[in-house]
Amino acid sequence: MLCRILYLLTLTLLCLATEPVQLTPYPQKFRTFYALNDPQVPNALKQPPLPLPVGDLTALAVASDGAVWYGTPQGLVRVDSKAGSRDRNQYFGGKRYLPDDAILQLLADSSGGVWARTSTGVSHIEMLRMTLAAKAELFEQRIRERHDRHGLVASSNLSIAGDVTTSRTRDDDNDGLWTSMYAAAECFRYAVTKSPEALAKAEKATEAVLFLEEVAGKRGFPARSYIRKGEPMPTDGQWHWTEDGLYCWKGDTSSDEIVGHMFLYSVATDLLPDLKLKRRIAATAARIMDHILDHGYYLIDVTGKPTTWGRWSQEYFKQEPADSPLNSMELLSFLKSTAHITGDPKYDRAYRKVALDMGYARLSTRYRELREEINYSDEELAMLPLYCLFRYEHDEEFLDRYYRPAMDGWWDNIVREENPLWTFIYATGKPAAPIEFASSARTLYRMPVDTIEWTVHNSHRRDVVMDTDIDRFQHKQAKTLLPHDELPARKWNSNPFEVDGGSGGLSEDDGTAFLLPYWMGRYHGFLIGQ
Repeated sequence: MLCRILYLLTLTLLCLATEPVQLTPYPQKFRTFYALNDPQVPNALKQPPLPLPVGDLTALAVASDGAVWYGTPQGLVRVDSKAGSRDRNQYFGGKRYLPDDAILQLLADSSGGVWARTSTGVSHIEMLRMTLAAKAELFEQRIRERHDRHGLVASSNLSIAGDVTTSRTRDDDNDGLWTSMYAAAECFRYAVTKSPEALAKAEKATEAVLFLEEVAGKRGFPARSYIRKGEPMPTDGQWHWTEDGLYCWKGDTSSDEIVGHMFLYSVATDLLPDLKLKRRIAATAARIMDHILDHGYYLIDVTGKPTTWGRWSQEYFKQEPADSPLNSMELLSFLKSTAHITGDPKYDRAYRKVALDMGYARLSTRYRELREEINYSDEELAMLPLYCLFRYEHDEEFLDRYYRPAMDGWWDNIVREENPLWTFIYATGKPAAPIEFASSARTLYRMPVDTIEWTVHNSHRRDVVMDTDIDRFQHKQAKTLLPHDELPARKWNSNPFEVDGGSGGLSEDDGTAFLLPYWMGRYHGFLIGQ
């Protein structure tokens, strides 16, 4: 009851400081490829194209809604003078939209879309107005059909580029993190809709995450991933068979996994109704937290040694000071979340000891001072724990002194990303700050329905300003933030300013990157309607 009252008070403050976005249907892009001789292709496209007199344009068509489609040797551009400045010019390139980028001929359809003939085939690009709720259902359907691996939500490989009938799920280093984020999305969805389907999916995915702690070599130490007997044996990482030979699980578990598990366990505890499941969550969270406390703030593998990234000790911070702001905040969030989930005061005492006596709360504020590079994966590992800290730490003086300054350090870079998930978490932590949600809604509108990891190139574009600095992976990056339906498909742990990339259409993302911010935004009232 107290948590509910605090939530309502916080939501009231949020509404005073920010203006929610009223969602409306928005055109989503669907494309279908055809051979030129296919009977569904309009006859007008089967005639030899007439060349335009001059310029770089190869074709032109006026859409039924008044927008103008321009064909070029390097893709397709749609210009809508009635749209906002960020959506006025939209670029279509690569096999997400076209058989190839050399446009020869265009023909408008009757609903705002276009038929595009290229040098190797024909594409019909439809602009179908949809609510974000309908878009979310498309992602849910995709996960049901191609991304459920033993209850874990997984990306998939395609043996034939773009052919989803050849999809096969694969294990991933961060199965626990990705599945936790999906399960949390379903928890928020259930809280908003009370849908039995959402509840079933939230419980199923949560059970899958809980099993990662059960299948590993010792309780309190969750596996990264696992396979069942008879499945293809992975070739990367550290794998261990269970004593009964039924499962092989992946070790060297990262801090990423603990971040994901604790984020999910806290959200599920607050939003799911099953008391038996909540007791299992509490017992699992306690075992994981006890493991970390009993081993001097390390995650100790079955090898008896700390894992590569499961390190939160003062000793480690002396060796890697740049990691100390993030890792100190992670540990504080784990402890505060476990105290909330279990109701055991010993975790709150451990939290206060780490925060104040050991100075971790102060350390969490030093990110800008100690940062050596921009790491977008670290942004994910910062914002998910911050969400929990702002839900369970109710001392306003403590928040103002430590966690809000800590979050502002990360926000310096995040604010330019227009990332709805990080924006919504930021808003929960700073309810008095004027935060603009329209750009977050726009990002959700413009995230592609097609999550196949097509190869995408944008660095050649005249409207893209490239950065002279490369990112931490030595990749080119832009200063221009492009909409997500013009970028390679990716999760929130990657660089949104890396404008070229993809896997040639040989893999497909599951789409949780859309589902979690959408349902979190609906739950917190930042997004109104569907």
